[in-house]
Amino acid sequence: MNRMQWVERRFAFDFPVEHTPELLERLRGTPARLEERVAGAPATKLTERDGEKWSIQEHAGHLMDVESLFRGRLDDYAAGLAELRPADMSNRSTFAANFNAGEIGEILAGFRRVRGEFLERVAAMGPGAPALSAHHPRLGRPMRLADMLYFLAEHDDYHLARIGELIEKETPCP
Repeated sequence: MNRMQWVERRFAFDFPVEHTPELLERLRGTPARLEERVAGAPATKLTERDGEKWSIQEHAGHLMDVESLFRGRLDDYAAGLAELRPADMSNRSTFAANFNAGEIGEILAGFRRVRGEFLERVAAMGPGAPALSAHHPRLGRPMRLADMLYFLAEHDDYHLARIGELIEKETPCP
């Protein structure tokens, strides 16, 4: 199936902020979904690159790595900034992390930890936080915190779907 690249996606953000509890639940479930998806896959499959594209382990590591951007954006909302910090679209830190040299268990545990910390920070922001708004630099439009949660959940699913494709892909014979 042809996939739209992440950077080509556009978002409507036309739902009420009262959908925030469901978005938080979706984000809370991502670590378990990721763990279930990679369970039992051999290490060689986890670190096998698809040409120049990321391996399963690199996709999982990216989910952990990108949490720092979203934690920073929580700071931006809390500070009342007009514009959210931009993402590094080159994914320099994900490439530099060399996730294929590590263990999948460490990546999964790290992701579970940073996602939990992120969700705790969202909860600590209080009940009015989902309506906070700032301009998203790449999308060129306002993004409420509730919208950012949706954006993050969609980003999770984008990478989980890619991981699923890689798991199901036949490994070429040497």
